[in-house]
Amino acid sequence: MKAKVLVVDDDPNISDLVRLYLEKEAYDVKTASDGKKGLDLFYQWTPDLIILDVMMPQMDGWEVSKQVRKVSSIPIIMLSARGETFDKVLSLELGADDYIVKPFEPKEFTARVKAVLRRTMNIAALNEEVVFSNLVINKSNYTIVYNGKKIEMPPKELELLYFLASHKNQLFTREQLIENVWGFDFMGDGRTVDVHIKRIREKLSDETSRWEIKTVWGVGYKFEVK
Repeated sequence: MKAKVLVVDDDPNISDLVRLYLEKEAYDVKTASDGKKGLDLFYQWTPDLIILDVMMPQMDGWEVSKQVRKVSSIPIIMLSARGETFDKVLSLELGADDYIVKPFEPKEFTARVKAVLRRTMNIAALNEEVVFSNLVINKSNYTIVYNGKKIEMPPKELELLYFLASHKNQLFTREQLIENVWGFDFMGDGRTVDVHIKRIREKLSDETSRWEIKTVWGVGYKFEVK
């Protein structure tokens, strides 16, 4: 599966150039022209890496980085014409994984992108974590953080939520959910799934969320991202 890279830069020439470099390396790339649009796209698309300009209208790269870090450990590479030590240190302190100064050499740029993705995607695979705007589900340590607060949830509820969320916008029948979450030898029926979904919804009830566990009547459920 292609790694997804979000490029946020108000200079269309830079955005197009970066997109060209990354698509040549077979990455899936989306761009945003300011910080606010970039943050919205981060919530909607859940990329694997953000390449973020520092100086932008609406919201600068440092503020975007701060907002992202409140909900996600996704890697961030800052991209800026400002090469002063202060800017580099501030960016790293705010959670950036790397800082690249414009103009840059294409080979060095793509090598640094690959290095950051290789390191962080290996960690993510071990952590088994999915992240959305107000929800973090970590299956490796069985924790859920919702609207900044830790939510207690029994293992099977968490596993069901994690399975749906890690396959966002994909519809599953009750039988498929039982096979993937409970196992082929489970003796229960589809009502077990319905009960668990009901309990999950009761714990994660917020109409302002950018996602929902949607019932498709007569078929099953999906974790729909708006």
